[in-house]
Amino acid sequence: MAENEGAGWERRVLEGLAGAALKEQRTARRWGIFFKLLMFAYLTFILAVFVDWGGSADSLGDGKHTALIELQGVIEAKGDASAEKITTALQNAFGDKNTRGVIIRVNSPGGSPVQSGIIYDEMRRLREAHPAIPLYVVVEDICASGGYYVAAGADKIFVNRASVVGSIGVLMDGFGFTGGMEKLGIERRLLTAGDNKGFLDPFSPLDAKQREYAQDLLNEIHQQFIAVVRQGRGKRLKDDPALFSGLVWSGQKSIELGLADGLGTVDFVAREVIKAEDIVDYTQKDRLVDRFARRLGAGMGSKLEQLQSPAGWRLR
Repeated sequence: MAENEGAGWERRVLEGLAGAALKEQRTARRWGIFFKLLMFAYLTFILAVFVDWGGSADSLGDGKHTALIELQGVIEAKGDASAEKITTALQNAFGDKNTRGVIIRVNSPGGSPVQSGIIYDEMRRLREAHPAIPLYVVVEDICASGGYYVAAGADKIFVNRASVVGSIGVLMDGFGFTGGMEKLGIERRLLTAGDNKGFLDPFSPLDAKQREYAQDLLNEIHQQFIAVVRQGRGKRLKDDPALFSGLVWSGQKSIELGLADGLGTVDFVAREVIKAEDIVDYTQKDRLVDRFARRLGAGMGSKLEQLQSPAGWRLR
């Protein structure tokens, strides 16, 4: 009986040791899986930082082709439709010996007059430098204000019947809080060096002279916009006083007014107009890490800019 008790004790000890070893093996396996997943995530991040998944136009443009550049969204310095990105894409497209024509596909409500002007000027320069390569704009949903500013630099503009085209005008917007401040008993304390340093301050009453000055400035930029459209469209524009009033029209009506030249899509223009059906996309695309960083930083930066500059200039 004592021998059986001794054997049972030894068995329990052995079973305990075996269980502990098995538990340790399972724990080690779990940690191994964790570290493998961590390493996989790290390698994925490194690839996202250093590898451009968008590819390059050079690897695609081995034969005669139509170059495509996307201009989507608001035209602004920090966006996808910035002058830097669009002009870089234009330079690459015109610089490719296999490019037979360039199409900018526009779907934009407008944006910065400065960014739009930079793109327009580069379009005109490249057309003069490469007279054998035509440059067309194809409008999708909307080509308004700064978007049309850019489009006016093309040889021809193609639209859809239901596209929204026009808005040749300039606006300056902001808010005034003086009434609300009075109701809440809030006093504005603004100290400046320079009579107009607090120009259009939203927390101060609107000064008549500052308003007149702002209107003169808007009129000046509007005339610059009109001059660009007249230069780009020439005699195709109809003599209609509403053209430069800030109104928008359907694609069909824009053709009648001379703001556009005809109906067409990217595929149609590449195939029937440029005669190069193969399309190569030269649009400058951000890497994944660039998009992530911009989303983190752009929102806060935009809010700070809005606080520092209560009124913004926009072509839209």
